[in-house]
Amino acid sequence: MKLPAIGGPALREQLGNGLFARVAGPDGPRNRARIHGTPGPRWFGPERPIRRVHGDASMFIGGLSALLFQSLHPLAMAAVAAHSGYRGDPWGRLQRTSTFLAVTTYGTAEDAQEACEQVRAVHERVRGTTPEGEPYHAADPHLLGWVHVAEADTFLRAHQRYGARPLTEEECDGYVADTARVAAALGAVDPPTSRAELAERLEMYRAELRATAASRAAARFLLLEPPVPLAVRLPYGVLAANAVSLLPSWAARELRLPRLPVVDEVCVRPLGGLITSVVRWAMAPSRPVASAAH
Repeated sequence: MKLPAIGGPALREQLGNGLFARVAGPDGPRNRARIHGTPGPRWFGPERPIRRVHGDASMFIGGLSALLFQSLHPLAMAAVAAHSGYRGDPWGRLQRTSTFLAVTTYGTAEDAQEACEQVRAVHERVRGTTPEGEPYHAADPHLLGWVHVAEADTFLRAHQRYGARPLTEEECDGYVADTARVAAALGAVDPPTSRAELAERLEMYRAELRATAASRAAARFLLLEPPVPLAVRLPYGVLAANAVSLLPSWAARELRLPRLPVVDEVCVRPLGGLITSVVRWAMAPSRPVASAAH
């Protein structure tokens, strides 16, 4: 079998198809056709910042960093550990998440609302207690608020650091406002609509956040035991190092993740930019990351 020329269109297609299959799953092509091809009004027009952020390769780093950050709320992490099956079916979880992002970002308003209602139904059933005996309920608006602000903040910071076209300050506020619409549809109460409000809300949660045995185990799984072939362990490791680099310093310390500022600046971030550029090259022009399911 003839190997594709390095850097040529055949290699690009091979890499792009491989990434698409991993992120979107076996139903990816069908979902892609439905999300893009179904006529009707959308929550977000093509000019909205949420489309630029969720369609950029920086989401590979942002998504991984968001999982680490979200794990610092003990109730949220207890729910994930007990109900998400992230160890048994990590790719399935990724594919469901990417499909949800794709539908709410790019799909029709009707499909976006239906996707949110389906997630709310799942959240309603997720209840339990932490190992310390504290009850949790995934549909709790306060808990939903934490998951939302941690995700919105991390996605936005990843885009501003690694994105092909970082947003202006006004567009950053627009992105936060866009994500607030989805958060409200999921049951969050009064989600922030500007970057300043987002920072205030994150600070409000700070006293509740701490690492637990479950969050540190999740970090080890995501960073040291990823379910990826040996051939891609190195580029995955670069993405993982940049996901850690993106965390607030206190969050990395809580999770006992090493951070060396000089190494971050000289080595980790440049390599992260390089890998993100390769992903962007492979996925372009027709496969935005969050819309990999369409």
